[in-house]
Amino acid sequence: MTKDVIALTQKMPDPLSVIAGLLSGGPDKLVGTEGEGAVVQLCDEQGRPLVSVEAPLLVQVRGEAERLLGAREPEVPYWWTEARATTGVAEAEQLAGTFAARLASLVGGTAWPPQAATSLAVVKTDGVSAVPTPAAAQPAVDVLTDKVAVVIQDRPVVAMTAWLSDALRAAAAAELGLQIVTPAGTRLSPAVRNSLPGWPSRWVVQDEEDGYYDGLSGAVLEWKNGLFVTVESPDATPQDPRTPVADSFKQDLAENAAMGERQLAISFRAVHPADDRLVLGGALETVWREITGEPPAGWGTEEPANLPWSLRQLTDAAHERSPAPTWLVVVGTPERPGLATVRISRTKGGVEEDVTLAFGYGPGEEVPTDAVRAAAEALATRHDLQSMLVQIRKARRDLSVPPRFEGPGVPFAFVLGAEEVRAMPGDRARRTPLQEAPIPLGPRTRPALYYPLPGDPADLSGWQDFERLMRHLKGTS
Repeated sequence: MTKDVIALTQKMPDPLSVIAGLLSGGPDKLVGTEGEGAVVQLCDEQGRPLVSVEAPLLVQVRGEAERLLGAREPEVPYWWTEARATTGVAEAEQLAGTFAARLASLVGGTAWPPQAATSLAVVKTDGVSAVPTPAAAQPAVDVLTDKVAVVIQDRPVVAMTAWLSDALRAAAAAELGLQIVTPAGTRLSPAVRNSLPGWPSRWVVQDEEDGYYDGLSGAVLEWKNGLFVTVESPDATPQDPRTPVADSFKQDLAENAAMGERQLAISFRAVHPADDRLVLGGALETVWREITGEPPAGWGTEEPANLPWSLRQLTDAAHERSPAPTWLVVVGTPERPGLATVRISRTKGGVEEDVTLAFGYGPGEEVPTDAVRAAAEALATRHDLQSMLVQIRKARRDLSVPPRFEGPGVPFAFVLGAEEVRAMPGDRARRTPLQEAPIPLGPRTRPALYYPLPGDPADLSGWQDFERLMRHLKGTS
């Protein structure tokens, strides 16, 4: 497994401290740079990287180290410095650990994982060399084939770090899939789950019994012809592939169902007229306030989310990247877990905000379904809502995605924006096959419509109602 070692320090690592850390391999170890100097690398005698060190990130959002690492973090603000060791080289892992240990010792702080950063001594690396790295590979990529880029991660939660974000972009540019390989105990951040492309990209989980399986579908996998593919059953036919499902993926279903943890999942799209005065993020903040009573805690263009919540800074970031799209992650407080991914893009219709949002609730905590309608009305009247889907699902309170079956969400409500209602012929939007009539939201002359749905995770008929509604609205029923 590739080893990521992270220094969490109260003070910014100064140049002398970084140099002392980089001397963990001795004074004659080669140093190189990548990413226009944003990544510093300790290299072998042939110039191949043994350890890659990302530029320090100032984290001003409470709870991110606990959420992503399970680590006790310094008081905010603090600095997060990642060192990534090259796969399969034990000395590289020691170099990364020593670098982080020296940095934490000199600047003041801690290193994660603690067992990886226990020595300040120079690591003996004479004669050690790394496997040649393909020119197209990013520091996060461990294996590169003509079909996929493979990233091996050994951390509690696979997050959308700068490393992984670069690997996703590089794989997409090369028209390759991205396959993330983890041990059995690892979970995904929702930011990674929401951003992982379709086949051949997938989450590959190591398993003692079945070897490997897909962490999202449970399908047993094998390495074949340069990528992980599903194992075919001996009884498979073209009509019935009968893909085996790993026992580990199916275990503890009854226990998970009895835990009482739930998520309120909201996805919506808002389309704003293009205007230099447009402020972005207001729609998400409105929903967050209606559901939790407070604004988001922070945001960023990667994980950990490092910036305090600010509509102006978010808007400026999107404006600077335009016309290219902007991807963001937004988080809540440890007391009320919440996480959203936002994609802002310029289209013919204007400026679109696509938001996928979830809040977590534990046993005894009530899911505030009564606030959903108020949030929908605020979006419809003030934030150019196009559509919105709300679901309730039995899933972890901390929002992380385990390599286990959790079950689908069940639709609680669907909302159609005012412009979409007006664009439908006749009164199709108002006369539906559902038992309950849609509820108008906003001005009577230009209402959006709120469609109530069962929303009970124990009653999957809610999906049947939702599908009937979609067919009706599209005119295909």
